[in-house]
Amino acid sequence: MGKDDPETAALKQELEELINKCKDDQKKMQDTSIQDVCGSATDAPKVKMSTKKMLKGHINKVNSVHFSGDSRHCVTGSLDGKLIIWDTWTGNKVQVIPLRSAWVMSVAFAQSGNFVACGGMDNMCTVYDVNNRDATGSAKITRELLGYEGFLSSCRFLDDGHIITGSGDMKICIWDLEAYKKTTDFAAHAGDVVSISLGPDGNTYLTGSVDRTCKLWDLREEVAHQTFFGHEADVNSVCFHPNGNNFVTASEDKTARLWDLRADQQIASFKPPNSNPGFTSTQLSLSGRFIFCATDEKDIHIWDTLKQQYNGSLSGHDNRVTCISMAGNGMALVSTSWDQNCRVWV
Repeated sequence: MGKDDPETAALKQELEELINKCKDDQKKMQDTSIQDVCGSATDAPKVKMSTKKMLKGHINKVNSVHFSGDSRHCVTGSLDGKLIIWDTWTGNKVQVIPLRSAWVMSVAFAQSGNFVACGGMDNMCTVYDVNNRDATGSAKITRELLGYEGFLSSCRFLDDGHIITGSGDMKICIWDLEAYKKTTDFAAHAGDVVSISLGPDGNTYLTGSVDRTCKLWDLREEVAHQTFFGHEADVNSVCFHPNGNNFVTASEDKTARLWDLRADQQIASFKPPNSNPGFTSTQLSLSGRFIFCATDEKDIHIWDTLKQQYNGSLSGHDNRVTCISMAGNGMALVSTSWDQNCRVWV
């Protein structure tokens, strides 16, 4: 690549100086560290999870998974052009939904369990009514949300009547599904918006982007409340901590990190002891004590967030682990992989 022109180079340097100044100011405000505060905490027990069910049915790479609010059913999306709704307790398929486009990148299950949604390289978000089936027995399409100028990379239901999406055109959109229109549409990042996590308070959400930043938003506003710098590559996944004051991220820069909204900065970083993988997806346990990170090297690594100690890994997949989703009751984790399989870990 050619060199930047003098004006662009000067702007980049100015931006870098501002970021470094913000980091220096943050360090000055640190009155303690998580190591000092949690040093006397009891060591967490070893996480002993194994594959309880193997969900077999897809015939191509599985890219995404999301649990329903009942902590029993989940939906997966694959490049075989199918969404599959699973009963994770029995391992059985509940529904197989054929897609118009096989290039699915994100799936979402409504908290109520009444709707699922997906999107990807078709540049739209498609919503299906799980309880209303067509002549073939598949869930009916209720909405096809168009107007994106880039791929759909993330979607989450706010409730049965509203959905929020992040896309490759750097935008966040919120749709009123009953009125069939956007209520919010704005540029949120300087790169693809690849991950969204809804806050436990019902009003806030986090985004992660290929611009290497994470941002905190309020659903009622279009201006970020906080922007978090630190990652050196794409932020592939963000996940709110159950306490609403912290969140974790997984990045292409081969680190997972814990952040504090009140301190406005990173408070811990995680890397496995014997490998150096890129991280694709992250989730937290129900208590927030454990962080789970899926990798491009087929394992899922676990850390104690308080003591910052490595707790072990979940092994079984034969290829890149693309996505993980924790059940709302904290009793199970589902993972998807390029090996075409999904695993329920208990």
